[in-house]
Amino acid sequence: MWAVFVLAGVLALSCSSTTAQQDRHIFLIVMENHTPEQALGGPFLASLAARYHSAENYHAVAHPSIPNYLAMTSGSTWGITDDSYHRLPKGVDLGAQLTRAGVSWRAYMEGLDPARGCIDSPVPYDPGHNPFVFYGGECPPNVVPLTSLTADRAGETPRFSWITPDRCHDTHSCAVSVGDDWLRGQVSAITESQAWKSNGMLFITYDEDDGSADNRVVMLAIGPGMSHRTSKNAYTHYSLLATIEDMLGVGRLGQAVHAQAMSDLTSP
Repeated sequence: MWAVFVLAGVLALSCSSTTAQQDRHIFLIVMENHTPEQALGGPFLASLAARYHSAENYHAVAHPSIPNYLAMTSGSTWGITDDSYHRLPKGVDLGAQLTRAGVSWRAYMEGLDPARGCIDSPVPYDPGHNPFVFYGGECPPNVVPLTSLTADRAGETPRFSWITPDRCHDTHSCAVSVGDDWLRGQVSAITESQAWKSNGMLFITYDEDDGSADNRVVMLAIGPGMSHRTSKNAYTHYSLLATIEDMLGVGRLGQAVHAQAMSDLTSP
């Protein structure tokens, strides 16, 4: 009889753990073109690094920007070495993978004009910072303006939320201080949401550094109940993709298959 109770307890814990993992919400903010030393010159981002988990040996995988966005969403740079638009095969990216698995997701693009679409929306929106339009050459319905995020945070928050600032707020064309102020507002709203408070996770990274060969960039993992921790493990954008896919319970794409997931940064 005691064995039955023990087995029942184990099964209950297992189901509880599985349910918690299935319900977990992940947010990802991608900034632009700065080394960690430059980016952490922003006092708000520096305060997050001092409070939460930080990967100190995290590297982008290429220059310029677009190959990195593709690596984060498909596990491959597709041999692209420029910042031009390229139409890639449909259904090979994280968004399509989540859709097939029945996992809710949205990509929030600041400055996106629904009337103009994912490619033709005007600056400061940048189609090169919207990787989901590359796969199949069209904008999935899951890609929406950033203004939609406020209502989604308060209502049916997707399991995965990709967030792209415009070319100013991501520090591509404006000072780090401008991006830091933008992050203050966005991060505060996310960490006040029920989706984040209920075992959620927010990642903040940069697509690439300022063009150096080292290409080391900020990677922060921000979750409720965390205290300051740093990791010396070698991680890349493929590690980020692997981590997100593992957390959402789907398979791994491309080079994420062989990447080390950032498990030391995603636990309290």
